[in-house]
Amino acid sequence: MELHSHSKVTLNPLNIRKDRKHYIVEDMYSGDFYEMPEVCIDAIDLIGQGKDLHSIEKVLKERFPNEDVDMKGFIQDLLGLGLVLTIDGKEVAKKTAPPAETHGLPWIPEKAGKFFFNRASSLVYLAVLLASAGILMVRPELFPAYKDIFVFDLMMYNIIVFLSLTFLLVVLHEIGHVLAMRAEGLPTGISLGHRLFFIVLETDMSRVWTLPPDRRYRLYLAGLAFDAVVLFAALLVQLFFPEHALGAGIAKMAAFSTFIRILYQCCVYMKTDLYYVIETHSGSYNLMENGQNYLRRWLPFLPEVKTSKEFAGEEKWVRPYAFFYLVGIMITIAVLAFYNLPLIVHAAMLVMPGFSEPATSILFWDAVVFFLQFVIMAGLLLHSWSRKYRLNS
Repeated sequence: MELHSHSKVTLNPLNIRKDRKHYIVEDMYSGDFYEMPEVCIDAIDLIGQGKDLHSIEKVLKERFPNEDVDMKGFIQDLLGLGLVLTIDGKEVAKKTAPPAETHGLPWIPEKAGKFFFNRASSLVYLAVLLASAGILMVRPELFPAYKDIFVFDLMMYNIIVFLSLTFLLVVLHEIGHVLAMRAEGLPTGISLGHRLFFIVLETDMSRVWTLPPDRRYRLYLAGLAFDAVVLFAALLVQLFFPEHALGAGIAKMAAFSTFIRILYQCCVYMKTDLYYVIETHSGSYNLMENGQNYLRRWLPFLPEVKTSKEFAGEEKWVRPYAFFYLVGIMITIAVLAFYNLPLIVHAAMLVMPGFSEPATSILFWDAVVFFLQFVIMAGLLLHSWSRKYRLNS
C-alpha cells in the first residue's frame, strides 16, 4: 500500500500513559505495550486529529527542533508493530475487537490479594526479612548449607521430599505474584519457563504496564515477600523445635531452597524480579540489552543484542546496571561452586555404591532414582526451550 507525504492514517485504539521519562502506549487490540518519547505521542495525537503526514511533520519540526522527524519512517515503524488501521481510507489488515477477558484467574477476588498486599503488609514482609537476617547473624550455625537436604538415609527420599518441597515453595512464590496482581484487579496466570539452565514457573505480569511505576514495585517483589516469610518460619522451627529431628530437617530443606532462590533473585542478568525493580526505577526498559552491549567492550564473548534507538538520558543507568550484572554472574558462580556442585558430588558419592548392588536391593533403586532426576530436569528444560522457540518463530 502506497504511502506518500499527504497520506492520512488511522491507528488502532491506543491507551497512552505517562511513565517516568517517556510514555507507555498500549495497543487495545493486541494488549501489547510500547515505550515512546513525547515526539511520537504528539505525532499520534495529530494523526488522531485527521491531519496528513506532511502537516504533522511540519508541526513536529517546529515543536521539536532537535529531533529528526520523519513521519513516513514513523508510520513504517507503526506498520511493523501492527498499530496502523487504515492508510488513506484503505484497511491495512482486517482486525476485530479483542474478545472479552476469559482467563487470568478472575475467580481470585481482589480482596484476597489486598489482604496479603497493602501498605501495612509491606512493612511486615520487610520486618520478617530483617528478622531472618538477624537470626542468621546471631545463630550462624543455622545458615543454610548444602548438607541440609540430606535428612533421610535413602537418597530417593531426600530427592522426592526436597523436589516436592521446592516445587511447593516455588508455587507459593508465584502465588505471591498472582495475589499482588489480583490486588490491582489485573488478569494473570502461571506457566513453565526457564532462566538459562534453570526450570522456573513464571507468572504472567504483562498487564503490570497498565499501572504507574510506583505501583509496580509491590507486584515485582510479591514473590520475594512470600519467600521471606518461608525463610523466617523455617528458621523459627529450627530455633524452637530442634528436638523434632524430622520437622527440623524439613525446615532446613525449606530454608536452603528459599535461601538459594533469594540469592538467584540477585542475578539480575537473568531478568529476575529484582531486575524489573531496577528497570522500573530507572525508567530504562532496554537496560539489560544496553548493559550487555556496554560490557562487550571488555567481555566480547557476551552476545550482541539489537535494541531500539536509545532515548537520551538513559546512558547513566547502563554503567551501574553493568556492575550489578557482573555481581549477578559472580553470585551464580559462587552458588554453583559452594552449593550446587558440592551437593551433587556428595550425593553421587553416597549413592554410587548402590549400582554394585543387585536389582532387588533398595540401594540399587536409590541410585537409579538419583540419576533419573537429571533426565527429568533435562526433559523439562528442553520442553521450555522448544516452547520459547515456537513462540518466537
